[in-house]
Amino acid sequence: MTDMPSPSAPLKIGTRGSPLALAQAHETRARLSAAFDLPEAAFEICVIKTTGDDRSLIDADRPLKEIGNKGLFTKEIEEALLEGRIDIAVHSMKDMPTFQPEGLILDCNLPREDVRDAFICPAYRSLHDLPQGAVVGTSSLRRRAQLLHRRPDLKVVEFRGNLQTRLKKLGDGVAAATFLACAGLNRLGMTEVPAAPIATEDMLPAVAQGAIGIERRSDDARTQRMLASVHDAPTGDRLAAERAFLAALDGSCETPIAGLAEIDGDQLRLRGEILKTDGSAAFAGEIRGPVAEGADLGRRLAADLLGRAGPGFLAHKA
Repeated sequence: MTDMPSPSAPLKIGTRGSPLALAQAHETRARLSAAFDLPEAAFEICVIKTTGDDRSLIDADRPLKEIGNKGLFTKEIEEALLEGRIDIAVHSMKDMPTFQPEGLILDCNLPREDVRDAFICPAYRSLHDLPQGAVVGTSSLRRRAQLLHRRPDLKVVEFRGNLQTRLKKLGDGVAAATFLACAGLNRLGMTEVPAAPIATEDMLPAVAQGAIGIERRSDDARTQRMLASVHDAPTGDRLAAERAFLAALDGSCETPIAGLAEIDGDQLRLRGEILKTDGSAAFAGEIRGPVAEGADLGRRLAADLLGRAGPGFLAHKA
């Protein structure tokens, strides 16, 4: 391939500045470097501050949906990509809106990490062990609703911030327990955190949890060819089903939504769940079919859940 990146003209990788975001950007750089036998200096990691990184918003412990939710962690990075200040953008896929701005495309995924949620609690081993009335912290509408649906006796408080911030709050006694994604803990090598993975049968994860996406300009042929070399097709197939499911539900995160696709041979199994924000009602289901029909399976499962939930379910506010 001609016109390859070099230390004098590096390919610029845009990312947020959190430790997890940087770990994902470093993984992207390492995979591209290995794929094309290029030095790491041929890739420049560019940190971009997003609205979701604003300390005043994090410290205020305002619910994400009051600030803007989807797009909080992507808008400024995508603007830099469109303006040509960076060449690619590395994202946590669960943060990504289901539609990209005109001129951008998201068609590269790295191999998916552990999709499960982790129960984080120094004093108790599992969610079931928490005493009645215990305080649990989370900023996730999905986790809040799933928790209250299973344990309505618990008190759930807003728990904003990156992984390190939330662990500090837990240590400070703001809550007895919280949840983190196993993928983040694994990517950061945080084996010292008292984490108990939760089976997906007990708590279905967020759509695209554990997946990294790499966004590019749609007219950038060189970058398209480079990213194709590191794209993980099974992860892409799973996300196609999950994100179609999310898109059909509007995917605004005003309503708690969970979804997970798994592949066995040429068959795909997609599970989904929608809940009221207060946990008072939930509808779950699954669908199976050919991997190639993943997006259609996602739309069909969304229609099934919406049909069973009835009119107005998605508009519910706690």
